[in-house]
Amino acid sequence: MSAPFRFPRFFVTTPSPCPYLPGRTERKVFTELSGPHASELNDALGRIGFRRSQSVAYRPSCQGCSACVSIRVVADDFAPNATQRRLMRRHADLVVTACKPWTTEEQFDLLRRYLGARHPGGGMADMDEFDFADMVEQTPVKSFVIEYREPSGEDGRPGRLIGACLTDQQGDGLSMIYSFFEPDHAERHGLGTYIILDHIRRAAAAKLPYVYLGYWVDGSARMQYKTRFRPVERLTAAGWQRFDPPEPSPVPAGREPLPSKEVPIG
Repeated sequence: MSAPFRFPRFFVTTPSPCPYLPGRTERKVFTELSGPHASELNDALGRIGFRRSQSVAYRPSCQGCSACVSIRVVADDFAPNATQRRLMRRHADLVVTACKPWTTEEQFDLLRRYLGARHPGGGMADMDEFDFADMVEQTPVKSFVIEYREPSGEDGRPGRLIGACLTDQQGDGLSMIYSFFEPDHAERHGLGTYIILDHIRRAAAAKLPYVYLGYWVDGSARMQYKTRFRPVERLTAAGWQRFDPPEPSPVPAGREPLPSKEVPIG
């Protein structure tokens, strides 16, 4: 006989500087994901705007501010725009593999290059191999590292790793926990966008209705890329609803929009 489901205990972090909006503070509410019902709890919390970090589910709980909005792409109804179609053709030769959530030295080296170029001095800048292993491997739910490699060489060896994403498979979709990619690859412009496009394709093929992109912050320029994937839904007091935010400005050639820094609570 299985143990009865226990309602989780929630905790609140102390206020700290907001990483998205200058001059504001952030606070998170969180709970532990553990035991035989961790996946079910993660699914339920994901539907009400929580994100996972290792064995913790969290969401913003800031006093006097509700700028962080949970968003998800409707995979079946997604229609790529002209720029996204070009990126899909450009990167169609990449070898994509869903790997078990175990870290490799190659993944960590790619992460270090990415953080050094895109987030120097950020919250993850001092991450070492053990921190990276904890981020990927300490998962109580069904998770993968999706790897993106250049085509194999003539010798048959695997091509160079140029992108990766830690991804959870939830009951109703894929949740992109953290993605990173080769930051200065002149021939592979748009890798970050392509990784999201590939997740939308994967979700639709698996008959999973959504791809969860985390939080969108109106007013934070580096978060606007998330609204380029339409149709998109946001979580409101009345539940998930489609919305049509203004189209973000085009990305200049050679510049990829910066992903949000959804770092572990610690």
